[in-house]
Amino acid sequence: MTQIVDTVQEAADSATAGALQTALRWLGSPTLAAQVTGLFLVAVAAYVTDKIAKLVLLRMLGRVTKRTTFQWDDKLRDYLVFDRLAHLAPAVAIYYGVHVLPNLSDELTTLINRAAAAAIVLVLLHTASAFLSAANAIYSETPAGRDRPIVVYLQVVRIALYIIGGILILATLIGRSPTSLLAGIGAMTAVLILVFRDTILSFVASIQLSGYDMVRVGDWIEAPQYGADGDVVDIALHAIKVQNWDKTVSTIPTYKLVDGSFKNWRSMPASGGRRIKRAISIDMNTIRFLTEEDLDRFEKFSLLHEYVRDKRAQLAADAVDTDRDPDLIVNARRLTNIGTFRAYIVNYLRQHAKVHKGMTLMVRQRDPTPDGLPLEIYAFSNVTEWVEYERIQSDIFDHILAIAPEFGLRVFQSPSGADVERLTRELPG
Repeated sequence: MTQIVDTVQEAADSATAGALQTALRWLGSPTLAAQVTGLFLVAVAAYVTDKIAKLVLLRMLGRVTKRTTFQWDDKLRDYLVFDRLAHLAPAVAIYYGVHVLPNLSDELTTLINRAAAAAIVLVLLHTASAFLSAANAIYSETPAGRDRPIVVYLQVVRIALYIIGGILILATLIGRSPTSLLAGIGAMTAVLILVFRDTILSFVASIQLSGYDMVRVGDWIEAPQYGADGDVVDIALHAIKVQNWDKTVSTIPTYKLVDGSFKNWRSMPASGGRRIKRAISIDMNTIRFLTEEDLDRFEKFSLLHEYVRDKRAQLAADAVDTDRDPDLIVNARRLTNIGTFRAYIVNYLRQHAKVHKGMTLMVRQRDPTPDGLPLEIYAFSNVTEWVEYERIQSDIFDHILAIAPEFGLRVFQSPSGADVERLTRELPG
């Protein structure tokens, strides 16, 4: 490790000393005016070359792309691929043209050459980055691109290009071989990764969280594996703080949040609705067919009037169309108290002022259990604030539990000590 550091330090000292000596030699040269004139000519050549490249290349390519019928060349133009490529012309002109200018010292020529070569690499990097963005836009408009995006893979390619380009630029500026520089950087990087592992992971995770907008301060997140369920109060490099609903604070390492999974409730208040998903268990011994007297009574309910009337018309039409004996229960269609109860709850929720009318609303039966038949309400309130949401949900189920006996239904409840005591008192003797 010490040898690597010494090698890098020697290279830096050598490059710095060489640059200082060149500058001093240039400033003290009797041909200073001639060299300034040469530099001026280099700058003018670069400027003229840049203007010509933009005038010829961009205008010509612009006309060609407008005349073609396919769209990929338009994407290249929109993402400025050609504009960035045009900047290559002045850098190439300087790189090859500096040798033909008179009165420039060898040291100054070498420095300009290195700078021009580094500029060429930088322009190529920016052009490649723009090309990758254009390629992603082109692919995203295809049927396969909508189902299988490649943006993640392109980001990996872009990072690799910038790492390689950065090494090439540094090696070019200091006049060293990229392979020797890469070997030294690789060995040093291995040591740095071991020492600063958590910091590096947290830094990468922070970029991911910010780039994909996964979490913000103020978001309600749920991460059960870390005991976190509450609002994000701070996002730092190494840790994210979550104030739980019991006012405790959970601290989660930033890279752990990306490494695992968590639920972000941010889109819930933005949607304007909050889900109500709760079931009550009906005692299956109380489920039965309805009699005509029951139908007469339910038809008087404002929420069931149209439902019962329509069902009666359907049953009467069905009885006319069939030659089966209607006096037998198995031969005739009949309404049940549980089905009518479901229709009542649906109509009750539809007319409820606090239930969202533009989202899913249904009442469904779940699989029977030893504790009865679960009747689940699945709907959304139009209020997302927690306290008010719980009040709305409680009011709905208060009404449902209280109205169930009107349909001859009993909510299932395991026998309690009071039930056993009542049965004991009712036994004879």
